[in-house]
Amino acid sequence: MVHRRTFLAAGAGAAALAADGRPRVTNPRATSGDGVEPNWLERLTITVGPAKADLSGTTDRVLQAAVDYAARAGGGTVKILPGTYTLRNAVYLSSGIRIVGSGADSVLLKAPSVTTKVSADSDWYDQEVTLADARGFEVGDGVCLRAKNPHHGGSTVIKRTLVARSGNRFKLDRALRENIWLPGSPTVSTLFPIFSGDHVNDIVIENLTLDGNKDHNENLDGNHAGCIFLQDCNRVTLRGVTARNYNGDGISWQICHDVVVENCQSLYNTGLGLHPGSGSQRPLIRHCRMIGNDQGLFFCWGVKYGLAEKNVIEDSRRYGLSIGHRDTDNIVRDNDIRRSAEVGILFRKERGFAYNAHRNRIENNRIVDVTKENGVGVDVQGETQDIALLSNQIRQSAAPSQRIGIRLGADAGAVTMTGNSIEGFSQAIQDLRKKKA
Repeated sequence: MVHRRTFLAAGAGAAALAADGRPRVTNPRATSGDGVEPNWLERLTITVGPAKADLSGTTDRVLQAAVDYAARAGGGTVKILPGTYTLRNAVYLSSGIRIVGSGADSVLLKAPSVTTKVSADSDWYDQEVTLADARGFEVGDGVCLRAKNPHHGGSTVIKRTLVARSGNRFKLDRALRENIWLPGSPTVSTLFPIFSGDHVNDIVIENLTLDGNKDHNENLDGNHAGCIFLQDCNRVTLRGVTARNYNGDGISWQICHDVVVENCQSLYNTGLGLHPGSGSQRPLIRHCRMIGNDQGLFFCWGVKYGLAEKNVIEDSRRYGLSIGHRDTDNIVRDNDIRRSAEVGILFRKERGFAYNAHRNRIENNRIVDVTKENGVGVDVQGETQDIALLSNQIRQSAAPSQRIGIRLGADAGAVTMTGNSIEGFSQAIQDLRKKKA
């Protein structure tokens, strides 16, 4: 007879346990509503291309049709065949979708933008606008309405799609939910992200080239758009994507968690190269190239527990990497930051102690050349504290002029500096901190 204790021990040993002590799922089945399911060998794939594809065409409409078809089946892959696809509206993402291109041979190009004034008041509950000049606008276009808010004087920005028209009057896909009144000088522009995700999860985008056509488009900042713009999403992976020439940000994600950006390029955008936006938790950014942007990598507000490693950031028109408002507990390591105009790595000055970027680790980076004569390699501003600057190489090849290797601002707190190599600056370390009594 088997002793009861021996039987229980054998049973416990046979069943692998999850971290919380429950038995680990070893043979899942597809069960209604359960996200744990088998790793299927084949899933739905829809091809899109100029010809010889499941859906033929080169517009946003055919791309959107493929995404919607896959989403209706519970998820799947949209494979974009070689070709240039011209977009008059964003491709709106759905949960569980994987989009795979053909690298440099699959180009999604934003159509040139047009802008006109709004010629009649619309209230917040209205679902239509009247344009002063409707030339260049079509049903199906993605548009951005911008105005001065009539109540508090701030900016109002609304993104919608034109779904019907009579002359200069257009119906929108959704109500305005903001007052668009003539005293606020409202305008309508055909501006939108190339890919847009809003409250969707488990997205993969791979091996695509996205071109914002910045010479023929007005600016729309990274709080609203970019080659890729994500809002309130979870578990998104971008791999092998080139985001270039957008009159705004390359890739921006706002309040999005567990976003992975790897082996991507963000090139020559007028705004930020990569923009982990407000409240985004645990971003992972690695093996990426950010070249010729206003700022290469910008940690927005409250970005925490992130890792940026083995990236190349070059020729930023202002800052290579910027980190600030409540951006805490992040690691920046083994990156090459070259030829930033003003600062290689900037810790922004925020409004008070609690708002600064505490407990961040900057390790084993190579920060080479700041181009302005008063540029700084690493600039720690505000009441930032508990920063670790470890084993970084900070070098300047041009004449030192007024350039500084590391600057600690007057209000900066504790900064650990160990093993850094600083060469070619007029001053290796400038410590402006107030002496404590």
